[in-house]
Amino acid sequence: MVLSPEDIPEDPSRPVGVVAFDFDGTMTVRDSFTAFLAWRAGPADWARGLAALAPAAGRYLADRDRGRMKAAAVKRFLAGMPRVELEALAREFAEAQATRLLRPDALRSWRYWRARGATLAIVTASPEILVAPFARGLGADHLLGTRLAVDADGRITGDLEGANCRGPEKTRRLREIFGPDLHLAAAYGDTAGDADMLSIAAHAGYREFRERP
Repeated sequence: MVLSPEDIPEDPSRPVGVVAFDFDGTMTVRDSFTAFLAWRAGPADWARGLAALAPAAGRYLADRDRGRMKAAAVKRFLAGMPRVELEALAREFAEAQATRLLRPDALRSWRYWRARGATLAIVTASPEILVAPFARGLGADHLLGTRLAVDADGRITGDLEGANCRGPEKTRRLREIFGPDLHLAAAYGDTAGDADMLSIAAHAGYREFRERP
């Protein structure tokens, strides 16, 4: 049986549990990773970079490997950048773009669950390092996302560290933290990549948020 949020007990002696939010397209109106890359690159380099990624896009049409496509984009736009510089740029991007990216109804739901005492997690296929400033601003208890590999000198290599955080990987990462028997009080997502996470939630919110800033 799928429960609605109102069915979750409000008795403070009965913990609500964990509520997981996908980020891109769920909490935001568009993909934050590509928005960040375009913002940082500027129109001319963004266009050149997309042209350079054409072979990787062709491979993606054949193999549908989103992780490989993401790594190609990281390699083209971010490889060689010091991690500390990327963290600073991510903070600047979040400060400049949060009000344009975040859905008002998603924020209301986030605050609703926070008031209920839920443990709030953002679970995203976007790079953790780029979503981290948004997560801190929202007061997220946990951020689980795709990790970018860093070399011994602290520079972005262009590779992913581990799997792309999508599909069953989202559930695996949640259970890595909260235990193998985790069932979510609620989960929110907007694509097939969230289906596995939604399947373990009492309230499965699929494309529930639609408002634009």
